[in-house]
Amino acid sequence: MNSSLNHDEQSATDYADDRSLLILYATETGTAQNAADRIARECRRIHFKCRLSSMNAYPLSDLISENLIIFVVSTTGSGTEPRSMTPLWQQLLRSDLPPDLFEDLAYASFGLGDSSYERFCWPSKLLARRLESLGGTELCKRGDGDEQDSLGIEGTLEPWIDSLLQSLLRLYPLSPGVDIISTKDTPLPRASLHEVSEDSFKSLEDPLVTDNNYHTGTIRCNRRITADDWDQDVRHFEFDFVDNIQYNPGDVAVIHPEASPVEVESFLILMGWVNSADTLYQIEHSMLDQSLPDHLPPVATLRQIVTRYVDFNAVPRRSFFQLLRRFTSDELEQETLDDFLSKEGADDLYEYCFRVRRTIQEVLTEFRSAKIPKEYIFDLFPPMRPREFSIASSIRRHPHQIHLCVAIVKYQTKLRISRRGVCTTFLAALHPGDSLRIRLNKGLITLPKDTTIPIICVGPGTGVAPMRAVIEDRIDHGSTQNTLYFGCRHATKDQHYCSEFQSYATKRDVRYRVACSRDGPEGVKRTYVQDLIEVDGDFIWKMLGTNNGGLYISGSSNKMPAGVKRAVRIAAQKHGGKTEDEARDFITKMEREGRLIEECWN
Repeated sequence: MNSSLNHDEQSATDYADDRSLLILYATETGTAQNAADRIARECRRIHFKCRLSSMNAYPLSDLISENLIIFVVSTTGSGTEPRSMTPLWQQLLRSDLPPDLFEDLAYASFGLGDSSYERFCWPSKLLARRLESLGGTELCKRGDGDEQDSLGIEGTLEPWIDSLLQSLLRLYPLSPGVDIISTKDTPLPRASLHEVSEDSFKSLEDPLVTDNNYHTGTIRCNRRITADDWDQDVRHFEFDFVDNIQYNPGDVAVIHPEASPVEVESFLILMGWVNSADTLYQIEHSMLDQSLPDHLPPVATLRQIVTRYVDFNAVPRRSFFQLLRRFTSDELEQETLDDFLSKEGADDLYEYCFRVRRTIQEVLTEFRSAKIPKEYIFDLFPPMRPREFSIASSIRRHPHQIHLCVAIVKYQTKLRISRRGVCTTFLAALHPGDSLRIRLNKGLITLPKDTTIPIICVGPGTGVAPMRAVIEDRIDHGSTQNTLYFGCRHATKDQHYCSEFQSYATKRDVRYRVACSRDGPEGVKRTYVQDLIEVDGDFIWKMLGTNNGGLYISGSSNKMPAGVKRAVRIAAQKHGGKTEDEARDFITKMEREGRLIEECWN
């Protein structure tokens, strides 16, 4: 790498002291954070100094003093804002805010979503609309990143960044003699690594251990709850805590996974880092407009970084190939990467990587000439993200405990390669007595304080986890106005917590309805939870329409949530006398009042 490039970029950073902007991101899986990093890196080329922050980590009181903000917002479920955006969004929705609150603010927004869902990039659209109503000025047209694009989010992100840079340059022209930094220049690494002796850092503690937002959970149960001859391994986990932990039904457990030692060793060999894998390095965050993994310690070995902080099993983004090209020396490999990165080669890159979900490690086995400096470990490889799991227990029923219901991810790719989920494989290997640090995050579900108000829970598959917590909590409060719609394939194979729910039903604490989609006769239409809800239309309308009950939906955000809401609309028409438009308004009103809540995932 040419040292003059480093000097040019450092000069750009110095010049950018007077050209500052804030990038606020809201993410669930890290995609929006990755996009925010990318935007900041590109803004550096026109000599802007960016400050990055998650929305929930930024002081809301400071928002009014900002003049230039870029919002990067992902979409959860079928159109909900990420949890990290909720505090800001609730503040912005206050009715007492003046219409000229942001008259000095110029803003831009980029949303991330999936156009196969009705509310595509909905949180970003609502945010942009609200900022405009409060006097903000839009810098450039809002961007909507689409996972359905052949290049994923980046198919929209790249042209949107070009538009953003043009808009910024119109407002903030470069001084004479200052040029835009070329895209051909290799960006500086976001961190530098300096070898240190172990004696110098003996007293340092793991940041995850010292973080008071986490609690140490000791595993007491790791039990398979699907039939032994069933192809999906779903586990029931129980963790004990010494701390007096508190949580509500619908809250989630945040767990930091670790890659398996065998895979880590294989990756270190591939990278040529084995000989230095256990050398201790001090990590200095040198490019502050780029984020580093959460809870990264100030010193670590490459083995520790690869095990806990970067994810070599992730499917790489297009930006990975852009940076990989800088470190590839073989001409044929360079030509292949150049083709992938050209507009004409977009389909080739999709077929090679995204369609078949090739991992970073698998890509690097084919581009063997790439020699990646260890300083770029945080630039080339995405951070290892903590995973969130809905808690499947009530703290009233199980004090000092949390229970989880987790499907162990294992499948074959289109290339016939066996693949395992990093976090679920990590969890499946735990034994009684093992411990790990767990954070408890607030979920989306809010139950009515009046336990006589009826609720309807819909939780097929592992979506039953938060519903188990809800039902335990309601029963312990003396409520009998509870209905559960559970969906599985076979009653005897994957009907999670069957005996518990049947026992509740016998005592009339719960009305338990099960859709076993594969147990019907061959050739007959399969029955799903939404079909049962449609059949039960009279009961559904009585609970939701007449008695103002609540509806809680949890599970995969494919066709199920939309199907459930469609069935409720049909009930409103058939049994509530509503027109089609009035039935849709009824659903919207339930959502607005917090009586219809989705806790769904892609």
